Amino acid sequence: MELSILIPARNEMFLARTIEDIIQHAEAETEIIAVLDGQWAEPGIPQHPMVNVIYVPESIGQRAATNIAARLAKGKYVAKVDAHCTFEQGFDRKMLDAFKELGDDVTMAPVMKNLYAFDWICPDGHTRYQGPSGPCKDCGKETTRDMKWFAKTRPNSASFCFDAEPHFQYFNEYTRTEKFLKDREATGYTETMSLQGSFFMCSRAKYFELNLSDENFGSWGNQGIEVACKTWLSGGRVMINHKTHYAHMFRTQGGDFGFPYHQSGSEVQKTKAKVKDLFFNNKWDKQVHPLSWLVERFWPIKGWTQEQLDNLK
Repeated sequence: MELSILIPARNEMFLARTIEDIIQHAEAETEIIAVLDGQWAEPGIPQHPMVNVIYVPESIGQRAATNIAARLAKGKYVAKVDAHCTFEQGFDRKMLDAFKELGDDVTMAPVMKNLYAFDWICPDGHTRYQGPSGPCKDCGKETTRDMKWFAKTRPNSASFCFDAEPHFQYFNEYTRTEKFLKDREATGYTETMSLQGSFFMCSRAKYFELNLSDENFGSWGNQGIEVACKTWLSGGRVMINHKTHYAHMFRTQGGDFGFPYHQSGSEVQKTKAKVKDLFFNNKWDKQVHPLSWLVERFWPIKGWTQEQLDNLK
């Protein structure tokens, strides 16, 4: 087995669609392990030889669910993927080929596009872009979901960072640098300071060596920063593979289209504080570089002042 795709899922209405999409577009020796975290999938997941479904009766959180899948994985490589994504044909083979070129000290993601999953449509033909359910805003009549399920042309997100808080940021400024443009043209791969978190791939050995889903950080949140810092600071590299892409659906509008895990403000702050304490104070026992080394590697970075960098050093 070459690749195991790990999908932690709770209250994910598009899990079956995502799994079917992977089956349709995979070309390598790939398996899918979906962990149903405290809730059965609705709609159900059809049986398929590529798919292994694990049900956990009580929710344990996204990181813990991902770790269950990783422990069951048979692949040399693992990819953690959100349960609302679509993929390019042969994405798995193209990612595996990249590791043959770059080696196993790399954590990698494809270019990220936005997934156009569905519209709401009423009997009179009025449409509303994906979001919470509800009556038509034009005529007040009931709406039904009209599935689309394709990658939007733009944006093509290929660089991410975090500020001094830390907060996740899109790092479009870096995509205009000479190094980024030269690397993309010459190799098809570019470095990124951080990750978005909906897709990351590495060797299974590296996943466990670096503890890339540390359950001490809590159920959910800041995983892109965690994965990127652990990879970079341990001497590895975090890369974007421009030879393939995936599309991710963003759920930021609440209602029945919100996040599957309840995250109180205090829990979010606790996770952020743990991430900051571990990496900003250079307390992680596997690091060979201080965090200031990573910040300087991508300097200047949005959300960082020279004073904050000096204090970090």
